[in-house]
Amino acid sequence: MQKGMKTMSYLLVHFIGEEQNGEQVYFSVSQDGLHFHDLNKGLPVLKSDIGEEGVRDPFLIRDTKRGKFYIIATDLRIEKGLGWKHAQEKGSREIIIWESIDLVNWEGPRAVTVGVPQAGNVWAPEAIYDEEKEAFLVFWASKVDGKHRMYASYTDDFKVFEEPFVYMEKDRDVIDSTVVYEDGYYYRFTKDETTSRILMERSKSLTGKYEEIQSLVLEELPGVEGPEIYLLPDGKTWCLIVDRFAEGKGYMILQSKQLSGGDFTALAEEAYNFGHLRKRHGGVLPITNDEYQRLVRFFDQLNPVLP
Repeated sequence: MQKGMKTMSYLLVHFIGEEQNGEQVYFSVSQDGLHFHDLNKGLPVLKSDIGEEGVRDPFLIRDTKRGKFYIIATDLRIEKGLGWKHAQEKGSREIIIWESIDLVNWEGPRAVTVGVPQAGNVWAPEAIYDEEKEAFLVFWASKVDGKHRMYASYTDDFKVFEEPFVYMEKDRDVIDSTVVYEDGYYYRFTKDETTSRILMERSKSLTGKYEEIQSLVLEELPGVEGPEIYLLPDGKTWCLIVDRFAEGKGYMILQSKQLSGGDFTALAEEAYNFGHLRKRHGGVLPITNDEYQRLVRFFDQLNPVLP
């Protein structure tokens, strides 16, 4: 959603943790971007029974040309007990994908290999539409030769992907990137694995050279990951949400009126509510009020309790 758009609602897709069925896809909705309501009685809406038989870090994107929605997610289930070392060095090189035309009926899951052959994992895939390329840039973190970098690949249909390339590399490990566009710049937020803080950068080109933006608030906020960013219904206020994984608290909200300055304000916890379930790394999609009503009617009033 760009600045100036009419009032919208929101769909948050996420996972909840390493407990049984925690690494699956959950839905929550909001009409103000600050207070969220868990759908489907707090049960998973989508479950993966392929690959690792679990998913983390789901991300949702709209394809306006095809009239579709896609959810892409990490193929990983830590609950199996193989541990994080195995997940990074001998994990899946696939992403798990679902697609829908109405947000309530979903096709999938299906798995697509995107990671380079040397990769030990493919984590937290996200996507953004590249207007110049007229295709989606899908990006993710992979550990190659002992180091996490961000890789990317273009796709038009989330079925066929071009050859992956290095999208971001630092002198330390980086994971969990998210990208948004504002006033001629692409803003990229990424987790620095060394400090467990969020890096902020910007570039005039989606795949060009990025410059770091100093943000005192982000520099002084350790123990967070999974950044996501979206505009509130006023079309002026950005919400940056980060997963407080170190404390096990789930998402918190920071706000900014203009991204170029890197100025954020952390909201008091009483100013927002993410619902009953703990929200772990996911994605937020602005949706129309009609789409909001459809989701609530289907998952709350009809009570399908899927899958």
